Amino acid sequence: MASITGSSAAFSAAEPPTILYIGQHETQRTEPVNANLLRRAQSVGYDILTAPVTTSNFQSRVLALLQAHVDVNAAPTADSVAFPIISPLTPEDSDLVPEDSNSSLIAATSPWIDIGSTDPLIAHISQQVFSLEIAYAAFCGISNILVHGPISAQGTVRFARSVLEALGLGPYVQIHILLPMTGELEQDISAAGTHLAELARPQFCPEDDVDDDVEPEVYGSWETWNTIRTMCLYSTKLSVALEVPRIMPTLDLQSRWYSEPVRLLMLPRTTFLRNGKGYPVLSKQHQQFLTLLLRLRFPPWALLGDVGQIPSGEADDAEPTPAEAMAAAIEPPADTTKHLQYLRHLQQSQPSRPPIERFGQGYQDYMQSPLQPLTDNLESITYEVFEKDPVKYEWYERAVALALEDLRTKLGDGKDIVVAVAGAGRGPLVTRILQASLKTGVSVKAYAVEKNPNAHVLLQRRNATDPLWAGQVTVVKSDMRTWLGPATTDGEVGKVDILVSELLGSFADNELSPECLDGVQHVLHPDHGINIPQSYSAHLTPLATPRLHSDLLSRTSSDISMSVSEKWELPYVVMLHQYDYLSTIPATPEETRTPDVQQAWAFSHPAPPSLLAHARARAGGTTDAGNPMGGDGTNEHNSRSCTLRFACTNRGVCHGLAGYFETVLYSSPNVRADHRPQTVELSTNPVTMADKSKDMISWFPIFFSLKTPMYVPDGAEMEVSMWRQTDDRKVWYEWLVEVYVQIAGGKRTKVGMSDLHSSRRNGCLM
Repeated sequence: MASITGSSAAFSAAEPPTILYIGQHETQRTEPVNANLLRRAQSVGYDILTAPVTTSNFQSRVLALLQAHVDVNAAPTADSVAFPIISPLTPEDSDLVPEDSNSSLIAATSPWIDIGSTDPLIAHISQQVFSLEIAYAAFCGISNILVHGPISAQGTVRFARSVLEALGLGPYVQIHILLPMTGELEQDISAAGTHLAELARPQFCPEDDVDDDVEPEVYGSWETWNTIRTMCLYSTKLSVALEVPRIMPTLDLQSRWYSEPVRLLMLPRTTFLRNGKGYPVLSKQHQQFLTLLLRLRFPPWALLGDVGQIPSGEADDAEPTPAEAMAAAIEPPADTTKHLQYLRHLQQSQPSRPPIERFGQGYQDYMQSPLQPLTDNLESITYEVFEKDPVKYEWYERAVALALEDLRTKLGDGKDIVVAVAGAGRGPLVTRILQASLKTGVSVKAYAVEKNPNAHVLLQRRNATDPLWAGQVTVVKSDMRTWLGPATTDGEVGKVDILVSELLGSFADNELSPECLDGVQHVLHPDHGINIPQSYSAHLTPLATPRLHSDLLSRTSSDISMSVSEKWELPYVVMLHQYDYLSTIPATPEETRTPDVQQAWAFSHPAPPSLLAHARARAGGTTDAGNPMGGDGTNEHNSRSCTLRFACTNRGVCHGLAGYFETVLYSSPNVRADHRPQTVELSTNPVTMADKSKDMISWFPIFFSLKTPMYVPDGAEMEVSMWRQTDDRKVWYEWLVEVYVQIAGGKRTKVGMSDLHSSRRNGCLM
């Protein structure tokens, strides 16, 4: 089971409303942004406005100061003069004042500065302007600040250093870096006045500047963002304001940006198409990308750029002249809110979410520790949440029905089939067994084995009151591993024909299903006994998940005995939502990408009796020297390891590994006349889930994080090594990631390696 806490009301299947905050942005706003303008904007349907921090007066003052400094230095007799200092802002330099309505504003810093300039004078002036504006916006109570990204890739590091410094200028400052998805920004940010980049002195301008005719790198803009957020230590106060182009880039790049913390979505006028009636619309690709973003736990705000000024709202009481009325009929006034109306239409017409997303509302990308089912007694609400699964228990019933029919064919009609549920919880599997018995006509003797004393009370009550159970279920209060087995009428201990369990965790074996089923195998009939599930396997793939990495960086451990570093070595159950697959199976850029998810290891049940006999013989250290990890080696047969290679076409950053599982509940060896499926399977593997158990919601993936993100170049190969370790007292995982690139001659060279991570201290207790 995935670990989920909270009330069952949080898991309603109702479709949640689509939330979309829409703002208006003008690159050359001429009207001061104040409470009156904001009211007008909100009256026509906008939620927020952008507001320039400073005025054109301030720009003129800065340019004059810069020119004066250049003139002084240019004099033949001039001595070396220190860089100029910009004096504090004056009332003429900014229209902003502290107001309650400022919470609905996004402050925009000056687009004409060049913080990353190679000219130290320009960089120095730009840095001062930047700091003054950030500090004043924060003083005015505006926490969201829009900052234009670096002018060129050469200045990215200098730009990032300034952003890191600015993040500390206010406790509530949230900085959004305006970047294009690819290429250059579509909006002309330097149309008004002089851009400081144009004033850089020739001796500081690199001669090898990028040629305008050279096509920009597809991932160049993302690379810029990655440098900025890495230098800013994945700050939760830093995000992307992503400008959407008229022509969407490849699905690979869309997926990459989807995984990043996009807080603002800039939609310039040029992004929109015109339909047959002349109204602005977005292409299907744009709509699909917007739908993905709106399903995030915290969807971005949309900013409409340069789509028209806010209507004045002033009514003209005078009657129009006949000429004016005729002119209005021929050419009606331009509607400057058509783009806004269209976005509101998209907001109201969003497609329904998949069941797993409706089920997990509020838990997207929320990391939780896996369950410890052998040491902890689950609460009723935890059982209830997973009993809502529309698929899992139906599939279990099908598997039991197939097994009952096969055993009836094999054993004849002489006796009841003994079916036991190991870990019955509140009894959903018992109910499915009884339903399978009724549907197949095969009579059963059912046992419900449960160690949780609280659940045991409920099982007894259900056996007495549920008309389906009708007192025919034997409820046993016991750890499954110490249960002797079903008692027969002559006082002997019998065997179980079918042993049913739901012990699988998000990574198949991480909740100790192998150890539990080994421990209860002594009650299973040695000749014809059937385990449901019969087998299961763990699967892995590398992920880019900056959201999870940022959350872990800022997370403090709730366990006072856990060191700061140990939070990186604890596998987390998480409903992965905002991520990108780093390794995908080759496909065309227009096709939906299929992740490369590889099998790590597998288990099958019942285990060979000789294997378990050897394990028991090791107890006490009398047979072998013991396990190198500690202990006698009685659980050594459940250790596993793997080394997997993943090809990565596009550059990226690996923040961890996603783990999934597949299981065969039952595979019948017999051929049936009605051609029903002979194999019943469950899967959380995104590659096979739709075919094997679509819409199943009981398990979220598991996430193995990396302390230090691993940069992966274009065309690199990732090698993942993982171990399942045990010392007979607990089970834990160890994992390590290496990155290789191809060099001449087809050889590989290593360009990166992570630490060896180990969850031993927080392993699952046996």
